Amino acid sequence: MTRTIFTVVGARPQFIKAAAVSRVIAGRPNLNELIVHTGQHYDPDMSDVFFDELGIPVPARRYEFGGGSHGAMTGKMLAAIEEALVEDKPDAVLVYGDTNSTLAGALAAAKLHIPVIHVEAGLRSFNRRMPEEINRVMADHLSALLLCPTQTGVDNLKAEGITRGVHAVGDVMHDATLYAIEQARAKSDVIEKLDLEGRDYAVCTLHRAENTDDPDRFTRIIAFLEEQARERLVVFPVHPRTRKVMAERGISPKGVKQVDPMGYFDLNRLMAGSSLVLTDSGGLQKEAYFHRKPAITLRDETEWVETIEAGWNRLWTQKDWKSPRRDILDYGQGDAGERTVDAIEAFLG
Repeated sequence: MTRTIFTVVGARPQFIKAAAVSRVIAGRPNLNELIVHTGQHYDPDMSDVFFDELGIPVPARRYEFGGGSHGAMTGKMLAAIEEALVEDKPDAVLVYGDTNSTLAGALAAAKLHIPVIHVEAGLRSFNRRMPEEINRVMADHLSALLLCPTQTGVDNLKAEGITRGVHAVGDVMHDATLYAIEQARAKSDVIEKLDLEGRDYAVCTLHRAENTDDPDRFTRIIAFLEEQARERLVVFPVHPRTRKVMAERGISPKGVKQVDPMGYFDLNRLMAGSSLVLTDSGGLQKEAYFHRKPAITLRDETEWVETIEAGWNRLWTQKDWKSPRRDILDYGQGDAGERTVDAIEAFLG
């Protein structure tokens, strides 16, 4: 019997994770996948380019729910996904990570008694001021199958009383990055276009509301970037939200090369040639590690505690990385997509 999985995505990190899992699902004759794109990232540079590059199947349904408050955005998604679930009657709903799309998909499915599968379950920053923390906690407590990237995720869930349906499968972002590294070598000319050949540079991304929407904090982070730029050039693909804030406040950091958002392969080629990654993105902290590049996280905490303990990552409020650096075995060997789909098939019987 063929089982239908309803996959909800809406933001860049989810597209990347979904690509790694969807490639495996496509090779399983007993599984059929319907992808729903909420449009949370509605800029073509933040959405369409990832579908094109990563070969993600064309969404069966696509909405445009980007922008607006968290409540308004999540409410629109919830209503639309619920209607789609009633029509399509899938056997399970698959959600990724910690965005508003994740919460809307999990909540719509749970209310209709459709099993929820959460990839990247068990992550905790323990900062409830982050909307992502609220989303991931609620998604975990609504899920029937919880697929954790690390043992830390399993332990976090156990501390909250969740032990049933929990599996450590490795990190599907590792699979995606290995694929991207191979593709980027052949397809990306970003180093040549930005005239970076032979130069020492860092890569920066900055987009979280906790950073961009707090004027004092944003000013301090920009000053920190300028400090880093005194040691090496900082290449900064600017997120639309961040560009808007910088324009409104007349901010243009010195020593920082501002460029447009870029595709997944270009960003991976850029990271591969860099000597440092500066980011407030959860995904890029790990992608930096997969490239074996040191990272500085522009937040006061991280859910990816393994990257700090292994010496590859540090918070911008810390002075140095832990030493010596070591590999992070929990993330797997690039086989997390296979292990994820194996667990889904077993769960669906």
